[in-house]
Amino acid sequence: MPDLQILDFDNLWNYDDPATTERQFRQLLMAGFTIQDAAYRAQLLTQIARAQGLQRHFEAAHQTLDQAAKLLTPELMTARVRYLLERGRVFNSSEKVDQARPLFLQAFQLAQSAEEDFYAVDAAHMLAIVESGDEQLAWNLKALTLAEASEQPRAKKWLGSLYNNIGWTHHDAGRYDEALTIFEKALAWHKEYGKPSTLRIAKWSVARALRSLGRVDEALERQRALLVEHEQAGTSDGYVSEEIAECLLLLGKTDEARPHFARAYAELSQDSWLVENEVSRLERLKQLGT
Repeated sequence: MPDLQILDFDNLWNYDDPATTERQFRQLLMAGFTIQDAAYRAQLLTQIARAQGLQRHFEAAHQTLDQAAKLLTPELMTARVRYLLERGRVFNSSEKVDQARPLFLQAFQLAQSAEEDFYAVDAAHMLAIVESGDEQLAWNLKALTLAEASEQPRAKKWLGSLYNNIGWTHHDAGRYDEALTIFEKALAWHKEYGKPSTLRIAKWSVARALRSLGRVDEALERQRALLVEHEQAGTSDGYVSEEIAECLLLLGKTDEARPHFARAYAELSQDSWLVENEVSRLERLKQLGT
């Protein structure tokens, strides 16, 4: 059985602002300096490392995980699972997939033996991320089966993300009909259980699949509705602007597309991952926006 109840600090996570999350976690770590609960401290350290990794501070993240590792003992199974997951995530984010893969597999096996469904699903979904093709789909489906069958409510919270991931696996393989079916399932899930931000992502994914299926007018209508939602919420999304522009371009409305390409470039060029990994995509947005 799990060696520790879910800790309150997990509720402090803001994945859109890992720097602030790291500061909050460090404050907790200092406040609890005299706490002798090794499991608590080890798990908190793994989440500090995750926040560092999301900021691409990989060396610092590994150093933090080294601190967590010193606290681990055989009976601290949940803490060890979380350590394996976060060490793997740091390796994966720093493009060291071969070092990440065995850690995720260890985390998956240990989480299952510890009856930690949430972390078992997490590990399976990370294995899907580091794999490709049939293996990627197999791990995503394994994660989905675990989440759907689990009696642990926290594990079931994975369903929205898993539907999304499986949808993109189908989409990347050119199976657009299957992708749309899964994206629509994700949309239904987020309507019932998701947050406004995740619901908008689900809507975007459905529209993106519609464009791939050649249903451009429908896709454009949905993306424009999303743009209105963002404006009303006081937010913006460069991916929505990009899709509006791409739809307009396919419809032969080049002049109308141009300002949307420009807006997409202005926002997406601030994304460090895209800057490192999608140079040609950003350059195309820049050119079409001028």
